[in-house]
Amino acid sequence: MDMSGEERIAAKREVVWAALNNPEILKACIPGCQNLDMSSPTEMSATVKIKIGPVSATFSGEVTLSDLNPPAGYKISGEGKGGIAGFAKGGAEVTLTEDGDGTILAYTVDAQIGGKLAQLGSRLIDSSAKKLAAQFFADFNKAVSGS
Repeated sequence: MDMSGEERIAAKREVVWAALNNPEILKACIPGCQNLDMSSPTEMSATVKIKIGPVSATFSGEVTLSDLNPPAGYKISGEGKGGIAGFAKGGAEVTLTEDGDGTILAYTVDAQIGGKLAQLGSRLIDSSAKKLAAQFFADFNKAVSGS
């Protein structure tokens, strides 16, 4: 699965960068996130419960940040396991560009899934991923801009 997009965040780039590295803000914005712990400035572990079509699963995984270029962006890579529902692994490149009094957050995601989730079909997976991303960015924008 590949996905890319841009979101305008109503906050300065430094504020957006700080929020992208704040586990409390991320936990509040990631749909279904039950816990998010930062074990180092570049490593996090998370538990996320999601439902895609008829499959409901709790995923536990690790995320690593690399190629850090504050406050311009970084790369994220990770892997999560959801028991019999399957697994997800992949990465994303995130770039932040100043846009007046706001910030353009651009992202490119490359992910692979396996198990029961993979049997659901790419159309359902893609539409669910876009819906989850839209929910994350709506909540993230509210949390960061204070509106």
